[in-house]
Amino acid sequence: MYRTHTCGQLNLSHLNTNVTLSGWVQKSRDLGGMTFIDLRDRYGITQLVFNMEENPELCAQARKLGREYVISVDGNVIERSSKNLKLPTGEIEIKVSRLETLNAAKLPPFLIEDETDGGEDLRLKYRYLDLRRNPVRNNLMLRHRMAQEIRKYLDEQNFMEVETPVLIKSTPEGARDFVVPSRMNPGQFYALPQSPQTFKQLLMVSGFDRYFQIVKCFRDEDLRADRQPEFTQIDCEMAFVEQEDVLNLFEGLVCHMFKTVKDLDLGSIPRLTYADAMRLYGSDKPDTRFEMLLTDMNHLVKGHSFSVFDNAELVAGIRADGCANYTRKQLDELTDFVKRPQIGATGLVYLRYNQDGTLKSSVDKFYSEGELKKWAGAYNAKPGDLILIMAGAEEKTRKQLNELRLEMGSRLGLRDKNIFAPLWVVDFPLLEWDEDTGRFHAMHHPFTSPKPQDIGLLDSNPKEVRANAYDLVINGTEIGGGSIRIHSRDVQEMMFKHLGFTQQEAQNQFGFLMDAFEYGAPPHGGIAFGFDRLVSIFAGLDSIRDVIAFPKNNSGRDVMIDSPSAISDDQLKELKIQTTI
Repeated sequence: MYRTHTCGQLNLSHLNTNVTLSGWVQKSRDLGGMTFIDLRDRYGITQLVFNMEENPELCAQARKLGREYVISVDGNVIERSSKNLKLPTGEIEIKVSRLETLNAAKLPPFLIEDETDGGEDLRLKYRYLDLRRNPVRNNLMLRHRMAQEIRKYLDEQNFMEVETPVLIKSTPEGARDFVVPSRMNPGQFYALPQSPQTFKQLLMVSGFDRYFQIVKCFRDEDLRADRQPEFTQIDCEMAFVEQEDVLNLFEGLVCHMFKTVKDLDLGSIPRLTYADAMRLYGSDKPDTRFEMLLTDMNHLVKGHSFSVFDNAELVAGIRADGCANYTRKQLDELTDFVKRPQIGATGLVYLRYNQDGTLKSSVDKFYSEGELKKWAGAYNAKPGDLILIMAGAEEKTRKQLNELRLEMGSRLGLRDKNIFAPLWVVDFPLLEWDEDTGRFHAMHHPFTSPKPQDIGLLDSNPKEVRANAYDLVINGTEIGGGSIRIHSRDVQEMMFKHLGFTQQEAQNQFGFLMDAFEYGAPPHGGIAFGFDRLVSIFAGLDSIRDVIAFPKNNSGRDVMIDSPSAISDDQLKELKIQTTI
């Protein structure tokens, strides 16, 4: 028997109990007559004690142990004279009577401790060691618990978990597919699914009226902190529902998760239309933990010979409470921030509302103090506030102001990771114009239904057509998105036409789905949550890599197993793939 108890289990109620423990050597301390070893497993740490006078041979054996050696011990539970109340096992220790080294270990390349000396690249290379550290292990334990609560909630709501295929057909919409060559069908390829979208719709046609799956998805796209080439989503679909049914049920799921996992009562989740989100925040995934709303100023600033404002489609800004004392250096830093290529602004105008009631602007020579007072009034500013203003094309300027707003929120400590502000964003545009391809693309995906009252606008004014679509946003991060789907072949064909598909292309790509619609497809809709993002928000982390057991780095590589990698010429030949170098 390798163990009778775990290293996080023993306490004073186990005094004088003979136990067997196994685990890894966290650290050892040689005090001459006594040697102490911290033994660690997944459940915690227990202190082992060896007495030189009572058992010199055993004590000498213990002194030879290095960090991360795997050992097994027998011993008796005794009370510690010097207690460590920070540990659940900190009031006891094990007086060891037998020690067996199960496996020696090389010196780890970084400390296996909460605060390690290993950089991210090194820890990813030795991820199996990084996973021994408490913070990483705790993240995965949180992930496990959340997955169990999700399954519990959805099962209670009569959802059925169904696995869908991983080798599917490549489609032209969305991100790039990862493709897999078929040996048995030379020159043809499978694709790895970006989502199980069409399969879950087919399940609705099949009569499985409530489906879910915690499923791996794959997208060959540029990476960032909240993206991985393979990721996990909570994929759900329901038949005989309208938008309100979906929002209510999955609002219940979100509230259930926060209550059971974090003991927080969210209450009802507010809703905001896409149009209002862009107008007030400059983003379709606004961080609503703080105000600092965008305020339009066109009516106040035009016609004063300041060409930057006169020639702009939009002049708007934000109010930063209590920041009128910002120095010139701080204002220059903000100007440099918005000029970064990622944001692309050309400059920044400010208005200080000083504590003595005076107003100071970077464009004073164009505007009188009376006019500046009107600016301050539009923002409901008070003495001590700072107004930051940008100008340019409307859509671009709103997005730039959103970046500035988030930066100011961070600088002012308004983006507390222990505060959660969920939000439903609804009434998205159905289509968005792509300048590069010269055609419309579906903002969500081509199976999203238009609002019934807007269908007539598809031919005359497609930009104004709203989708039966909705996103869940938490703290400025999109956590989930979904829609009521098209369930009629005629409407789906019309949608493909407006997306630039020929009739033949639509049939080749999605004929199986449209054919299924002719055999009694019910009204249906659903949603998919980014599980990795949801766990990272619960854990208070910025990167989803920290909640994935074996993540890829920013280049999409697994540096631990050195993947992706070349394959042999024999494999390429078998797959009928020719390469040139």
